[in-house]
Amino acid sequence: MSDSRKNLLLFFDRPTEPCFMQKGEEKAVFDIPDHFYPEKYKELSSTLSSRFGNDARRNIPVRNIALPNLDLPMQLGYDEQFSLFVPKHRQMAGKLIDIFLGMRNVDDLISVCTFCQLRINPYMFNYCLSVALLHRPDTKGLNIPTITETFPDKFMDPKVFRRAREVSTVVTSGPRLPVVLPQNYTASDAEPEQRLAYFREDIGINLHHWHWHLVYPFESADRAIVAKDRRGELLYYMHQQIIARYNIERFCNKLPRVVPFGSDLRERIAEAYFPKLDSQVASRAWPPRFEGSAIQDLDRPVDQIKIDVSEMETWKARILEAIESNSILLPNGRQMPLDEEKGIDILGDLMEASILSPNRNYYGDLHNMGHIFTSYAHDPDHRNLEQFGVMGDPATTMRDPLFYRWHCFVDDVFVLHKNKLPPYGNDKLDFPGIRVSSVSVEGKAGRNTFATQWEQSTLELGRGLDFTPRGSVLARFTHLQHEEFNYVIEVDNSSGQAAMGTVRIFMAPITDEAGNRFSFNEQRKLMIELDKFSQGLRPGKNTIRRRSVDSSVTIPYERTFMNQNNRPGDPGSAEAAEFDFCGCGWPHHMLLPKGTNNGYPMQLFVMVSNWAEDGIKQDLVGSCNDAASYCGIRDRKYPDKRAMGFPFDRPVAAGVQTVNDFLRPNMAVTDCKIRFTDAVRVRGGQ
Repeated sequence: MSDSRKNLLLFFDRPTEPCFMQKGEEKAVFDIPDHFYPEKYKELSSTLSSRFGNDARRNIPVRNIALPNLDLPMQLGYDEQFSLFVPKHRQMAGKLIDIFLGMRNVDDLISVCTFCQLRINPYMFNYCLSVALLHRPDTKGLNIPTITETFPDKFMDPKVFRRAREVSTVVTSGPRLPVVLPQNYTASDAEPEQRLAYFREDIGINLHHWHWHLVYPFESADRAIVAKDRRGELLYYMHQQIIARYNIERFCNKLPRVVPFGSDLRERIAEAYFPKLDSQVASRAWPPRFEGSAIQDLDRPVDQIKIDVSEMETWKARILEAIESNSILLPNGRQMPLDEEKGIDILGDLMEASILSPNRNYYGDLHNMGHIFTSYAHDPDHRNLEQFGVMGDPATTMRDPLFYRWHCFVDDVFVLHKNKLPPYGNDKLDFPGIRVSSVSVEGKAGRNTFATQWEQSTLELGRGLDFTPRGSVLARFTHLQHEEFNYVIEVDNSSGQAAMGTVRIFMAPITDEAGNRFSFNEQRKLMIELDKFSQGLRPGKNTIRRRSVDSSVTIPYERTFMNQNNRPGDPGSAEAAEFDFCGCGWPHHMLLPKGTNNGYPMQLFVMVSNWAEDGIKQDLVGSCNDAASYCGIRDRKYPDKRAMGFPFDRPVAAGVQTVNDFLRPNMAVTDCKIRFTDAVRVRGGQ
């Protein structure tokens, strides 16, 4: 890979330190034209350039180019918070992404980046450059550091940074002891919701949500970057699965299901949340939300937001009306049907209100503004000069219990549409000639038993500790983990010829929070996808063994945290490009719910459907497809023709009371348990 491409990655090193300071382990310095220096450094430009350039191991000459118009992205203050949910911020980011995408070549991109890095809000700069590098043909395959490395302040207790600065200042060379991140530090056991902190505040889960929005940006002049295959449906399905997973975690912790927030937007919000995070860029603590808060009309000139709660109520009513009438109103006055095939995708685009929304003026921006209203509940008119709370940032929003209440409401809206669709018939569910005789699980914990416990892993912080001595600083954090296992599926093929099937594996709880057995129509909504893969079936008996680590939902620990030692291929190669897109995926350590000490009872479901009807024939060389269930595949179609969540995304016929009533010959279920051990192990090799 050319050095100039690699130089782009230096902008992610110590993101608030000016780019004329030494960057990276090689102490590289950008040699920028004098007039690129901001006013505060201009008179010192020659002094600064010699001060940081003298002992630099590498000087990077920066071209003096005609600079594009940056007025719009410069409107966001350098030390403000940045949110993709704020419409004005989205507009600014869209403009900056277009500028980065429009530069003729890598050298010109570096020039404009040096100018921008010294002036533009670091959070916005980092996001826009990441999106541009993921989507520019000449930078695909560049290894973009995860946001935990560049802005670790969004993910952990600020006390960690004081300790990290101490360690890096005192131990100037050689190995440094890891800084230990506290577990469960945001509230005491007196707060029942704190039982779920291991899920809500998991670094990998919050990274997944941030990375999903990186792969699926809201705005760009290049429509193809936004208009990815079935994007609206994926927004629905990815969040539906998060809510189902969260509800099961609640059951494991003796808590009831999430109560949606949104049917009455003016109701008081029972849950408080005190994030215990500091923004290093804004030099402010993230504001809390107190118990009994309510959303109010917003009038915040600083964010160019002036909107009443009644507007949200109007948008909501219009979306519900569209679902009721099975069609949406287009700007030209015509109607667009919400049909079986495309309806959910159109609704997803409408709800997310990206540039793909068929009528943003009429249906508004319900999903994003829900995040914004709730994130400003503490200071709706900016009288206290406070910034938004964690609900306002994709990298922090999943920490807040209210995220799950809001998305439960959003999911209920999608379900209203799904409930209008006819139940699947045998033509969709059965696979004639194929019979699944059994499914079971084998692993360390024994037959049909899953085992979970705590695990300690380490994370590199050095890149994000601005204005401190150089070198590696490790943070040790505790997260949920499971013992790996294998699925064993016995399939009979009596069709007399070889067949290709799609194996779909799900799991759901058996009883509700009160211990009552679920009706199947309720249970199906809590089915979480564990895996999906295509499988050849020869005539006669087939035994399919599938490893849990190969799940189509998750990405391995190394890729969640982008462990560079595990990066395949040469930088810039097709394999390396896959690695970056593959930063999007549910973290593998959270594949299974936590379970309980006695073993939480679950039902494992497997179905083999007909690949000839499901499959998408496409070349997958050079594209990441191992976490396609929640993230899709880079530059390709979603790899399954069926509706996302099939066969559980639609209501069932009135006579279907239990899962056994639903089963066809090509399906099987088995009862299993998830047994949790309250012990901590250290990750191997760390």
